[in-house]
Amino acid sequence: MKNKFSDSIKYLTAGDIGHCFLFLLVLPVALVAKIFIRNFWLVCEDRNEARDNGYHFFRWVRANRPKQKIAYAINKQSPDYQKVKDIGKVISYGTLSHWFWYIVADRNISSQKGGKPNAAVCYLLEVVFKLRKNNRVFLQHGVIINRLDWLFYNDTYMRLFITSALDEQEYVSTQFGYPAGYVQLLGLSRFDSLSLDERDEKIILVMPTWRNWLGRASSENKDLDFTATEYYKKWSEFIADKRLAQALEKHGTTLIFYPHRNMQKFIGHFVSDSNRIVIADWKTYDIQTALKQASLMITDYSSVFFDFSYMRKPVLFYQFDEEEFRARQYGQGYFDYKNTVLGKWTDDKDKLVDMIEESMSNGNPLLDERTVEKFFPYIDTKNSERIYESITNLNKKQK
Repeated sequence: MKNKFSDSIKYLTAGDIGHCFLFLLVLPVALVAKIFIRNFWLVCEDRNEARDNGYHFFRWVRANRPKQKIAYAINKQSPDYQKVKDIGKVISYGTLSHWFWYIVADRNISSQKGGKPNAAVCYLLEVVFKLRKNNRVFLQHGVIINRLDWLFYNDTYMRLFITSALDEQEYVSTQFGYPAGYVQLLGLSRFDSLSLDERDEKIILVMPTWRNWLGRASSENKDLDFTATEYYKKWSEFIADKRLAQALEKHGTTLIFYPHRNMQKFIGHFVSDSNRIVIADWKTYDIQTALKQASLMITDYSSVFFDFSYMRKPVLFYQFDEEEFRARQYGQGYFDYKNTVLGKWTDDKDKLVDMIEESMSNGNPLLDERTVEKFFPYIDTKNSERIYESITNLNKKQK
């Protein structure tokens, strides 16, 4: 515990310390309220969004289990705030009220490990000192394919860890250190809303993931010249490629370039002269809508491609910085990008454009249904229902 404590406090900011005081201020009142308020569930994801598994689960519960006491925490300034408020009880993220309900809640449910009033302070409470021992549920942000040490049990103590793919279930169950029964294959809530009905053969979706040494780390590196990074240069060269623009024009296809939200701060640097290429801002474009509409996806390492594969749609992997990514961000997991039946791999821009042209010429054919079934045991619309039942039946005894 000593190492965890020392590692944690050296990164505490003034804002984190302020949250310590908020927690202490509300604690006595919340503990009394907890005696009278039972079986209350608190749901969230990223503080500024309601688009992921947290939102889809919350919406399902409100529609199908209206008697369940439940609320959703989100930033009042979020563009998604009103749509959640229209569904049910909303709590302002990171406020005194959020701390109150975090303490009162019998289940804290999130698609993000850090989905708390304050991630740093809650880490001290939950992991370092083990003072907060409620039934924490990890809905997940996607399908895990890499080694993610920060999600190991001794760094989370989460009671329920949701998975959705067969290989993922095996990998997390055997490698992440969770007690038996804590990792459950139930499916992702947002998968319930996926379908092939909105598929448009004339839309290609490009979704590169973030780089922690450029994204969040950039706030600490004021001298970072984003336009000098390989990430910027490679993706800029791709969206500026003349042969790509010509191919899109020839097939009447639109390409949507949608960087990860942690890279959206740099989106103003990306430009294209082609009216067939859209640089997508997260506030304007909903990810799930884009996923359902597109017929071909291009990504580097983002596990969001599994959403695409779930709908039997093809993926292209463009990994120009594989060695650096593995060294600086996520270690190699069980998934083999280079030899998967779900898509094709390259580290070369010109080959990527060749693959795109080939796919468009063939009408972006769907994957065989049997191929997808080898990865996902549940291809239905009952993921949220399974999750709800599992959360309801959780053993409250913590380890």
